[in-house]
Amino acid sequence: MKSIYTYITTLCMALVVVSCDYLDIMPDDVVTVNSMFADRYTAERYLATCYRGLPRLAETNGNPALIGSFEMTYNKSTDMLNNSCMKLALGQNSASANVINYWQGTDGCYANIRVCNDFLEGIDGVTDLTASQRERMKAEVKLVKAYLHFYLIRFYGPICPIRENTSVNESTQGARVHREKIDDCFAYVLELIQEVIDSEALPSIIINRATELGRFTHPAAHMLKARVLLYWASPLFNGNTDYNDFLDHNKEPFFNQTPDPERWKLAAEACDKAILACEEANIRLFQMGDYSTGSTLSDETMQVNMLRSSVSELWNCEIVWACTRSLVDGGFQSSSIPRLENGTVALTTGTISLPFSTVNLFYTKNGLPIEHDPSYYTDGMYLPVRYSTNNESFTAHYDFDYNFRYVIENETTAGMNFDREPRYYASVGFDRGVWYGNAYNDPTNDQGDTQAAYRYPRNLFGEFSSVWNATWYNATGFWPKKMVSLKSSSTGSDNISFHNFAFPDMRYADLLLMAAEAWNEVESKPTEKVYNYLDQVRERAGLKGIRETYSQYADNAYKGYPNDKTRMREIIQRERKVELACEGMYHWDSRRWKTASKEQNRIIQGWNVLRGETAGDYYIPTNLFNQQFTHRDYFAPIPDDDIIKNPQLVQNPGW
Repeated sequence: MKSIYTYITTLCMALVVVSCDYLDIMPDDVVTVNSMFADRYTAERYLATCYRGLPRLAETNGNPALIGSFEMTYNKSTDMLNNSCMKLALGQNSASANVINYWQGTDGCYANIRVCNDFLEGIDGVTDLTASQRERMKAEVKLVKAYLHFYLIRFYGPICPIRENTSVNESTQGARVHREKIDDCFAYVLELIQEVIDSEALPSIIINRATELGRFTHPAAHMLKARVLLYWASPLFNGNTDYNDFLDHNKEPFFNQTPDPERWKLAAEACDKAILACEEANIRLFQMGDYSTGSTLSDETMQVNMLRSSVSELWNCEIVWACTRSLVDGGFQSSSIPRLENGTVALTTGTISLPFSTVNLFYTKNGLPIEHDPSYYTDGMYLPVRYSTNNESFTAHYDFDYNFRYVIENETTAGMNFDREPRYYASVGFDRGVWYGNAYNDPTNDQGDTQAAYRYPRNLFGEFSSVWNATWYNATGFWPKKMVSLKSSSTGSDNISFHNFAFPDMRYADLLLMAAEAWNEVESKPTEKVYNYLDQVRERAGLKGIRETYSQYADNAYKGYPNDKTRMREIIQRERKVELACEGMYHWDSRRWKTASKEQNRIIQGWNVLRGETAGDYYIPTNLFNQQFTHRDYFAPIPDDDIIKNPQLVQNPGW
């Protein structure tokens, strides 16, 4: 896959020369930086370097949002516990030894903001660029700079905006910046994004797909603005009285103490404008007609594959912007897929797991949370059930025809794997569950009444999908199927070829749910606009609209939920957790909603994968980790050595 990073292989000089300390204002790279603007070619290479400074979203050891809140987890082997984000999830972060550090270093956000500033200061000196080329580059780098500042805000709270690089003639004391109030930080990010939007310098679509995929577009600028405004309106950043004693260098609160409801309106309007910008660029939900295959598949298999493809199909119509800084590559996908037949596929480790707390979020086949659906056999969720039409206890609770394409017939699996919504089967791999699309010998026609050719995990201890060695095994018995490309396939029992894809940081489905959330907060009760945005996502997933669903299927105690603003907020939040599962959004959402302290003090559970040689022994809920989340964990600590170097910096509470 070619992209803006084609240029990086020949030049990463700008990052190499950046100081490890963002406070360093005596760079020795002036000549090198100037050489970056000798002509259009070198300017384009420097532009690629700016993009290279974006966070590594597809790396489980670098993106705290993937594993840092236990939405996904690794196992308890020594190698897996040394993963930086596992350490974050287990509460092992500290100010003296940051397990994830986007504050410092050549790969930190501040160092890369300096690179962007250097670019913006020098690009006007390139003489062989047209005006439109120059303005587009400026707009892109401003957006990279805005993104980096916003990432710091999400991770650390109040930050030190670097509007321009300090002069080499300034004193060190002059570079001792201070953290600014959270509202001023957001205002600066929004100012940068608005400059980009107003410039109209970014294209609506990428024309030159051979070299420009991964570059920002006009719809991406609008969606980033909507996202920033949504965060600014959310409880963590809007009237957060929990931080009334968190004071800046002037002894004033970093956080405003009175919620401003107008921010929700700004966010809602920005979402509408972003949706319009997407529509004009033909960005929309990926649908059944967009998924192409040479096989003759059942409707159920087609739908599962379509839902998976909305995330992993390269540059599909739903992707507003995907990050090519780090790809969802063979390493990530190998960790997300089980061995699907008896062989020695060493490239398939299957180490990324989904705990019960994630798996249970998905709806029943009726489109309701498990706890709201009286028809769902909740008492049998964790119990093994033989999938057979001759079993009376099964037929009393489960729909044989519905489950046929999802669960292997005449095999034993847990009750929780039956009668779930299509996104469950598109997102979650499980023992004795159909896994269509990644095996070399998948049937090309699955419309018959036999499952003989289906590939599926067999994860009882000792079976080919189970424990491979002390490090390579799935901790819970659930795999993040949605993060494995359908174009990744084995060529035999002992080999698999992985098809890389860019990490989908901005999806149209996410934007629709952002709009539903914002408009729900604006109005006194849910409106047609809220229902419309939410229902578009649900209907693509094969579910009925939210009002019809609750009216027809919900327990009487819950039927009125879609008509109540507070309950609708809960519904939208649940929808985001389901639709965006495994994509890193829950980590940030649970913080901005301030729900992490309620949700993330829990036991992380899975099946008895290390001892369960029979179904009766395997299907036993087993405790893996004790997750703890305290008030201090809403923001990461500023590294101690920076606090020492710059006494004007104030540490985050609790650290």
